[in-house]
Amino acid sequence: MRFKSLAELKRPPRGETVLAALPDKIRMAHYAKQKAFKINELVRSIYQDSYEWYGYTLALRDDPELIVDLGLPRNEQNILQYTRVHPEKIAAYQESLPAEVLINGWIHSHGNLDLKNFSDIDAENQVTVLDYVTAGLRRPLAKREIVINEVSLLVKGEFTDDDLHKGSVTIITDRPVAEVRILETVYGVFCYSIVIGDDGWHHQEIYYKKRGILSGQTTVSQKDSDIVLVDTGRVLTEADIDELSAEVKEKIHPETYASPKIETM
Repeated sequence: MRFKSLAELKRPPRGETVLAALPDKIRMAHYAKQKAFKINELVRSIYQDSYEWYGYTLALRDDPELIVDLGLPRNEQNILQYTRVHPEKIAAYQESLPAEVLINGWIHSHGNLDLKNFSDIDAENQVTVLDYVTAGLRRPLAKREIVINEVSLLVKGEFTDDDLHKGSVTIITDRPVAEVRILETVYGVFCYSIVIGDDGWHHQEIYYKKRGILSGQTTVSQKDSDIVLVDTGRVLTEADIDELSAEVKEKIHPETYASPKIETM
């Protein structure tokens, strides 16, 4: 058979069975959203300016897609124009949480900046969070067929060292096998990213990472997302606000000098 072009030579599609899906919307407790904007307000009132800050979105392990609370770590750097997240601090904060609580993303403020979206610095921070906090969020998403050319099928106890030189992949079985299909598990994780502003606006994304357990094929993607507010019965009390005020004083550390690095798209 003769082909007019190589484009006509197409592999048959690999078989894939879907096992689960990652979230396409951010579910967030009313309490967590109120807490975010209260932190913003406290930063302005305590430090008399609109400094950026960051925190982590928290979930329970039995419902990792629902943000039930926010965690405020000790911020390494707070200035007017940007904030930075460090990976070793994320792991340390996760270890400080109760066993049933995990980090499922991060949240930060753009204060009174005009930028009502994510900056290049934010994207760097988001990848850092995605890499370091998603171990507890990993789930099997699919079984995907792996296509291997030149598979060598050998029987245990019936092959020589020379036989191992044959084929790109060798499979050793306990009895003769004529045909093999190999299906790898594709694992996926997600991570939320939320940015808020002084005048009440917010914007959010979900980052995804998928990886084949055998092939190592990895993809990272992101999408804008809506927030779906959930009433968990918890409300922000005066006692909560007093405690939050003390946390802001302890963990937010504004730098008053002007930095040359400013958030941009």
